[in-house]
Formats: sequence, structure tokens, C-alpha cells
Amino acid sequence: MAQISIIGTGNMGRAISAVAAKGNNGVEMLGKDDLDKPVTGDIVVLAVPYPAVDPVLAQRSGQFDNRIVVDITNPLNFETFDSLTVPADSSAAAEIAAKLPRSRVLKAFNTTFAGTLAEGAVGPLTTTVLIAGDDADAKAALAGVVTAAGLKAIDVGSLHRAREMEAIGFLQISLAANEKIPWTGGFGIVN
Repeated sequence: MAQISIIGTGNMGRAISAVAAKGNNGVEMLGKDDLDKPVTGDIVVLAVPYPAVDPVLAQRSGQFDNRIVVDITNPLNFETFDSLTVPADSSAAAEIAAKLPRSRVLKAFNTTFAGTLAEGAVGPLTTTVLIAGDDADAKAALAGVVTAAGLKAIDVGSLHRAREMEAIGFLQISLAANEKIPWTGGFGIVN
């Protein structure tokens, strides 16, 4: 079992907390009013919008060292919904990893909606969490949290794959925002 700190108390933070709790993991949720509470988890989930990541990293400087840090963000332009806001050869996860050199950064949960995490299903399919990262042990630890909750986890490769994951997340959010799919829908994987 893992101890998980979730920074962010919105829909995704609460859904990830529920997933972690199903596997009997310890969970702490830290919101805007909890700056005096240090991060204690072995796994830290950044469940905040991408523009809030830099302030969180600054406010909690040093608290991510030697921890697994999970980036769930989709760095898209929320005003226009027409592009990602990171360079074409990068990703939000890569930018976070560069800022946290003493952490093991993973990309996960950005291709699922809160509803499909909480429900454990996308239509008739079990919810699948894609995980990218450069540390095999970190990916295995997060996959263990996910599968203990009855969900599927797929290791999609190195952190370099985060760019493609963010494109999938961008497409899914765009479809939902334009009412092409419901926020309780999304992409499923059959394997």
C-alpha cells in the first residue's frame, strides 16, 4: 500500500482519491488553504490545472524531492480550446520533470474524466489509466494503486510519450466541451 498526497481538491482530485482509497492506500488531500501542511506521500498527484502547477511547485519547494510526482494536467488553451500551450516538441510533464530533477515524474490520469475514474468504466469498458515515465519502479507503484481499485493500467513508455497523451486528453476535452461526447464518456481501450 502507498501513501498518496493529492494536491488539488476538485473533481479529478476527489476521483483519484476515491481510486486510491479503494486499494486501501493512505490518502491526504491538500487544497489552497493547506499550504502549512507539508506533503507526506510517497506518491504526489498534481491534480490542479496546468497554469497552477508553477505556483504549487514554488509554494512547496523541496517537498517533491525523492517522491513520485504524477502530472495529470492537460496544457490546453482554455480560452479558445484550439491548441496545447507547451512547445510542439515538449509536454507539460517534461516541463515539470525539468523543474523537479530530484523527483520521479510520471504522466497519468489526463486521458480520463473524473466521472469515468469514479465509475470505473467508460461505457461497457473498464477505465484504463495510461502511465508514461522514465522510472519503471515508479510506474509499477502507480499501476499498483490503479489496479488495486479494479481499473486497468497500461505503461505507454517513457515520459516522452506524455506529449501524445496530452494530445489525446486535449481531443477528449474538446469533444466534451463542444458537447460531442458527455463528460461521463471518453476513450476506452480494448485489449
